[in-house]
Amino acid sequence: MENVSVRNSKILVVDDVPINIKLQKTYLSAVGYEVIDAKDGLEALLKARKEKPDLILLDVMMPKMNGFQVCQKLKNGDNQFIPIIMVTALNEIEDKIKGIEAGADDFICKPFNKLELLARVKSLLRIKHLHDKLEEKVKELEEAHKQLRKLAITDGLTGLYNFRYFKDQLSQELNRGRRHKLRVSVVIIDIDYFKHYNDTHGHPAGNIVLKTIANLLRGNIRNIDIAARYGGEEFSLILVESDKKAAGIVAHKIKKLVEDYPFSYQETQPNGKLTISMGVATFPDDGFDPDELVNVADKRLYKAKENGRNLVIME
Repeated sequence: MENVSVRNSKILVVDDVPINIKLQKTYLSAVGYEVIDAKDGLEALLKARKEKPDLILLDVMMPKMNGFQVCQKLKNGDNQFIPIIMVTALNEIEDKIKGIEAGADDFICKPFNKLELLARVKSLLRIKHLHDKLEEKVKELEEAHKQLRKLAITDGLTGLYNFRYFKDQLSQELNRGRRHKLRVSVVIIDIDYFKHYNDTHGHPAGNIVLKTIANLLRGNIRNIDIAARYGGEEFSLILVESDKKAAGIVAHKIKKLVEDYPFSYQETQPNGKLTISMGVATFPDDGFDPDELVNVADKRLYKAKENGRNLVIME
């Protein structure tokens, strides 16, 4: 059984002689093809761009722009994969070579036989259909690859980047910072008394807190910055081209947003609110490689914990 998508294909017939167009349309429409027509080369180019036909029957001998020129323009543009059958009264080998060089996929000579015309059209449409299916599969594979890559670098609960991606990006940004003499800041964030919150209200409530804080981080940094789940109740930020002062502004803003957010059950926390503590370190002032920079930020985070929590420590 013939493929339905091939039977319902759209064909553009290009010819400057009305009787030739009528004849081809009659043959093609009778077997189920949708047929549109153009009466010269310029109209053919416009119709091909607008209608996106599955195949073009293109007359060679036309005024202003001949079929070879039209074919070459079509094959050099967005329509390069549309098969073209050149319809010609010329039967010289030089003309066929010229057509092949212009990009023609097949030829049929006038006066043509109805069955031969339909057979050539059907054959090229099968190839076009296979190309379209292959292109569709390639796009599906590319999309699947994107999704797999996203899963590989994303934390499943919060939707932020994961620890591995954070480490990779930090190395890249520090390399870029060295080359261009740019500051890069790292912020390590920990939710205060999160174990108490989880133990008291359960993991589902704790997960809501993690996702909420992730959204606050994501919504309050620039597109060029990186927000990641560092692990457990810890998060991290890479603030690109940001010195310590700029990083401090971001950190204090996020701390205040979390402090003011109406988390459920936060009144049961030891300090009466659900808050975060933060440690900030800046390249190259506080460290020259990723591990050193993170270690400094981590020590400052614990200093914030020791000094009463809900703090940003930068020195």
